[in-house]
Amino acid sequence: MVAMAKRVKSFQVIFSDPSKTFYCGGEKVSGRVEVEVNEVTRVSALRVLGLGCAKVEYAKGKQRCRQEAEYLRYEDVLLLDDHPTDSDGSVVLRPGNKYQYLFGFELPQQGQLVSSYKGKFGYVQYCVKARMERPQQPTLECKKSFEVEEPLDVNTPDLLSPTGGVKEKKVTCMFIPDGQVSLNAKIDRRGFCEGEDICINAKFENTCSRIVVPKAAIIAKHTYQANGRTKVFRQKLSSVRGNHIISGMCDAWQGKTIRVPKIKPSMLGCNIIRVEYALMIYIHIPGSEKLILELPLVIGTSGLGSRSNSVSSQDSLSSYASQSWVSLRMPPELPSYCDIARDCRLDQPLTPLLDDVDGDDSPIFMNTPAFQFPPLPAYAEAEEEFNGNARMLPVC
Repeated sequence: MVAMAKRVKSFQVIFSDPSKTFYCGGEKVSGRVEVEVNEVTRVSALRVLGLGCAKVEYAKGKQRCRQEAEYLRYEDVLLLDDHPTDSDGSVVLRPGNKYQYLFGFELPQQGQLVSSYKGKFGYVQYCVKARMERPQQPTLECKKSFEVEEPLDVNTPDLLSPTGGVKEKKVTCMFIPDGQVSLNAKIDRRGFCEGEDICINAKFENTCSRIVVPKAAIIAKHTYQANGRTKVFRQKLSSVRGNHIISGMCDAWQGKTIRVPKIKPSMLGCNIIRVEYALMIYIHIPGSEKLILELPLVIGTSGLGSRSNSVSSQDSLSSYASQSWVSLRMPPELPSYCDIARDCRLDQPLTPLLDDVDGDDSPIFMNTPAFQFPPLPAYAEAEEEFNGNARMLPVC
């Protein structure tokens, strides 16, 4: 709202559906321009404009880099219904009345717009601007912004296909070879939506003398272009880490998950601003540069993602992990000391080393001191929490 202290009391743009959070290509933007005056005011024309542009601006040394790209421009002259006009088209507004100018226009079709965006060195903004032209008076302006979100579907064959990679790095200490570290990682697809889990299957090997730590993070890469120059801004959004890996050992992630936070979808259609995402899997090596593997991601529009595929894959992965855990770590039935806590001592100071299962009278004996079995441990003392990581194994 624009409030005036003299002739014009209020001058504002109001959308037909104020609760609407965003618009898509091809939809209609409609509303009204409301005007109230404190004294008799002549208005020669009231224009409405629909504007949308991307703008990049940053400093490169002493030089200011600026560039704009226009994606929406609509203009129309609004008229008051059932209100007399003069021969020149002007109208007279009087105090005590609320005048409403109606407007409406359609956005370009999908694929011709880019989503709204606000970043460190640029933005993409859309707005409806109203201009009140008055004879021998300065033109008054007011505007109202609105959001545009271009749908981005990640259910395409390319984005549903798995991706992965292998990286290795030789480590040196004072120019002397000190072994190497390597990683081999894979994810089941490249397209995700906010709130979904990315399942990582990876193997890490460490043959250097240092203790290394495997980690993973979702990275946002913002690219700005202006005056033929490019500026890149990287941002870490969320991260997870694994166990320390000592020298000569390896570790594996079997379905370790990292959740996609609440972020804007990838922006790939703008000429001067790009927003891309990647899953960075890396190994932190003390005293050396990280070993980094980046897997590109595409973040889609919420509601168009493959959440059902993600849930089913999570269920199957959890089932597999549970079976692996049971088969590797737990026996079919937990032993009970009640079954074996019996007095094995004979009258003579000799205890059978092997039971005579065949009923032979000549078992093998050994001398052994008397002892008592310890009490059965509580489950809370014996159970471990499985977090999706395999046991640390020596490097073969």
